Amino acid sequence: MITLTARLASSALDTRRGVVRLHPEVLDALGLRAWDAVRLTGARVSAALAASGDGAGSPGIVLVDDVTLSNLGIAEGAEIVVAPVQVTAARAVTVSGSRLATTSLTPETLRLALTGKVLTVGDAVSLLPQDLNPLPGTDLAATRSRLAAAIGMTWTNELLTVTATEPPGPVAVGPSTVVGWRDGARTGDTGGQLVPVIATRTPAPVAPARLELPAAEERPVPPLTDLVGHRDAARKLTEWLDLSFRRPELLTRLGATARLGVLLGGPEGVGKTTLVRSVARSLGAEVVELAAPSVAVLEAGAAAQRVADAVTAAATLADQDGPCLLLVTDVDALLPMTTPPPVATVVLETLRAAVGFPQLALVVTSSHPEAVDPRLRSPELVDRELTLAPPDGPGRTELLRVLLRDVPMESTVDLGPIADRTPGFVAADLVALRREAAVRSALRQQDSDEPRIGQEDLLGALDTVRPTSMSTSDILRTGGLTLDDVGAMAEVKQALTESALWPLQYPDSFARLGVAPPRGVLLYGPPGCGKTFLVRALAGTGQLNVLSVKGAELMDKFVGESERAVRELFRRAAEAAPAMVFLDEVDALAPRRGQSSDSGVADRVVAALLTELDGVEPLRDVVVLAATNRPELVDPALLRPGRLERLVYVPPPSATDRAAILRAAAKNTPLAGDVDVDELAVSLEGYSAADCAALVREAALTAMRESLDAAEVTAAHLAAARGAVRPSLDPAQLAALAAYAETRG
Repeated sequence: MITLTARLASSALDTRRGVVRLHPEVLDALGLRAWDAVRLTGARVSAALAASGDGAGSPGIVLVDDVTLSNLGIAEGAEIVVAPVQVTAARAVTVSGSRLATTSLTPETLRLALTGKVLTVGDAVSLLPQDLNPLPGTDLAATRSRLAAAIGMTWTNELLTVTATEPPGPVAVGPSTVVGWRDGARTGDTGGQLVPVIATRTPAPVAPARLELPAAEERPVPPLTDLVGHRDAARKLTEWLDLSFRRPELLTRLGATARLGVLLGGPEGVGKTTLVRSVARSLGAEVVELAAPSVAVLEAGAAAQRVADAVTAAATLADQDGPCLLLVTDVDALLPMTTPPPVATVVLETLRAAVGFPQLALVVTSSHPEAVDPRLRSPELVDRELTLAPPDGPGRTELLRVLLRDVPMESTVDLGPIADRTPGFVAADLVALRREAAVRSALRQQDSDEPRIGQEDLLGALDTVRPTSMSTSDILRTGGLTLDDVGAMAEVKQALTESALWPLQYPDSFARLGVAPPRGVLLYGPPGCGKTFLVRALAGTGQLNVLSVKGAELMDKFVGESERAVRELFRRAAEAAPAMVFLDEVDALAPRRGQSSDSGVADRVVAALLTELDGVEPLRDVVVLAATNRPELVDPALLRPGRLERLVYVPPPSATDRAAILRAAAKNTPLAGDVDVDELAVSLEGYSAADCAALVREAALTAMRESLDAAEVTAAHLAAARGAVRPSLDPAQLAALAAYAETRG
């Protein structure tokens, strides 16, 4: 097996066909030929056909489509474990789908659409035929015609869910496979033929497979009272829709129009679509959904037609059945702010016409409202905006209670500690947590007649389920470290605890005393003295979401890209709040302005960083930690109160500190009786914390060189190791840092 990084495939030819692209070298390393099946492991396990990718690309990248990412329960940029898998011919496959699909497609047509695909129970699968490597004798043109005749222009947008396969495991659908709907007709049944109908409505997309929800049409819509944390937003949206649908004459009399367009923003998985469905149900309104990412991958003419079909379906429902909402999800994919496609103008005109229909309202959602084409926010189109925030601690507790109220649980389950350990989790993440806990409980109680989810199942699920906002590679790995694992530095640990942990853990105390908590901390000191190690331990102690980035990683030669990277970093931190942003080597990110020769890139990055730290929109539940060896190079504006106002000096270790560091480093290394750690520490003047840890490591290697059966490290081994590990602290630099610390108080 090989671990690769997932990237979203840009080719429309591969979209939603159950195919992943691997570098030819990866195929060879796995012993695969093109079009062999592979097992993909992310947050959950799926399978797909492996095709050869571009040999010029990176071998560490696997190209997947949006459906495969959802099936794996991960986001782009996450890691996927790829391995060969044995796929058997399916004897029977059962699927579920929207009401439109189940009433329109015959099992025979369904089998044609699934032929040649590799399926796994729980996966979402599209109706697009697998035409990249079709089975011999497959008539793809006839299959497409039958699908289009049954569902209409929107057939390519349909997603089904695989509910059962025979035999279990990954299977391939062939001409002899019995395919059928769950609780419905199957191939070979008599008298159960379905009559194809032309679609007049765009079906809602199926939720990501990792959430284990039924198809959209069958999914229960929660009442407004279950929308934990979003009741105010639901109330506002309900009021707006009620006025537009039921009191249009009142708006007209007051000089306004009854047209309504709303942009609903918020992090991915926070519940934007669920809120719209719940509000619509409370008002008795129909909902027509259009998945913008699915439309964006089509060529311009087909995309424009897809939008027009959705508007026509919504207008027809509004005219015949009363109020109707046209819901466009993830609209930034179809109408991006940067380099909008030519079809964007046509889409905007079509949507502008839609809000002009009586009894029809437009609601668009986006996880990145700032990335949406500004023309969408014109007064005659989308003139109102709501933002859904991630739930806080009490909100997560209540949301967990709602999600688990119908689940059998042990009486000892306490949801408070679970909520405390899930900062940044949104509704979709908590649903994934519930599913993982259920899997663990089922494995633990396979022979029980009354299985129940226990506290250990929920706590164990936290080891594998991460918040969606933290699914990329810049997460700080704590490795289980806490401040207790840090030798010595008691004053530094206390200062960091007060400055970084208290604002996130005890905000009520700051509010009660009427003071604002510190916004950020600058950690400075000589190299190798444990600044990054301290931050990792701090994150492990506070069980925080920590986004880590080295200063140089944000610098980009293209105009505006570095500033955009800074904004994106802090946006993700706000979504994962309470969270900590760790800026390592901050002197490279925020040098003194006016002294660089990079065409002003560094100056603009400093300005963007200052805006994020202390701008018009203040940070909430986010603390910034920065580390540097050269504090004098950091722009002074960054160090004033309200920004990185607390400066914490990490001095070189004293003899007592070195002894504590040596004991911590040798915690798992058996030392012989002739080793006097205190005496050794006194002799290590000029050694940093990293040098002390390296000394213990080198001594253990020296013992292994003498004998691979060595059971302890002696004083002789430590003396020999000192010849290889020399002190790295520079006296001149230490003097300069000490003088800087004294001037800063």
